[in-house]
Amino acid sequence: MPSPFPGMDPYLEDPGLWADVHLGLICTCRELLNRHLLPKYVGRLQERDYVEYEDDPARVELVVPDRKTTGKHQTTPDIVAEPVGVIFENNLERRESWIEVLAVDTRDVVSVIEILSPSNKVKGAAGRESFLQKRREILSSNTHWIEIDLLRTGERQPFDEHIPDHEYVASVVPAGQRPTGLAWPIRLTQRLPVVGIPLRKPDADAPLDLQAALTLAYDRAAYDMTVDYTRPPKVPLSPDLAAWADQLLREKGLRKGVDG
Repeated sequence: MPSPFPGMDPYLEDPGLWADVHLGLICTCRELLNRHLLPKYVGRLQERDYVEYEDDPARVELVVPDRKTTGKHQTTPDIVAEPVGVIFENNLERRESWIEVLAVDTRDVVSVIEILSPSNKVKGAAGRESFLQKRREILSSNTHWIEIDLLRTGERQPFDEHIPDHEYVASVVPAGQRPTGLAWPIRLTQRLPVVGIPLRKPDADAPLDLQAALTLAYDRAAYDMTVDYTRPPKVPLSPDLAAWADQLLREKGLRKGVDG
């Protein structure tokens, strides 16, 4: 069963599900994009790794009782080893993927496509610092930058010009037009747009249908089997959008009764 929402599905923003959604969406975007890129260009997945540290240094700290000893070994056969408390290393190794569009003849990176994750949008987080560094590198190069934000929470990309109210946004910053570019403000009630991916001149932009990519990713992962549409999404909606979503889900037969 496809997603009941016309565009982005807010239930997919669940932080516990997003890593799976992100990987699936990156793969379907690359797949659909390659249909328009080949044979002159090709989309490839790339990865970056980073570590989210705790405040303390990364280590396993043992909490052990006082081990005063007489120097004699305990040899009583009925004594059983007792557990001791430990604090395990709680650093998280993260891996994030993005798409690079390569020119087949030179292997040059022509465009970079990023789909944001929650950690990319938390101020001061390692994931955000890693993402911002990547953005700075690309924006100071001759490579086109495409940023897709399908998350309602966290830091947003700053725009000098006001854009209409939105829950999600996609933006394209062509290398030869900086600092100007295009932004697609997206409402939850709208279909996701087709975004033009810039290539080398004089080649036309390659269309990336975000809605088709999300629909394909949703279907392949069978999210309808585990997403509970009878409950509110983990990332809350505004009252107006919650009422709209409730009505939509009732019309789709996914909610019943007064309390939904």
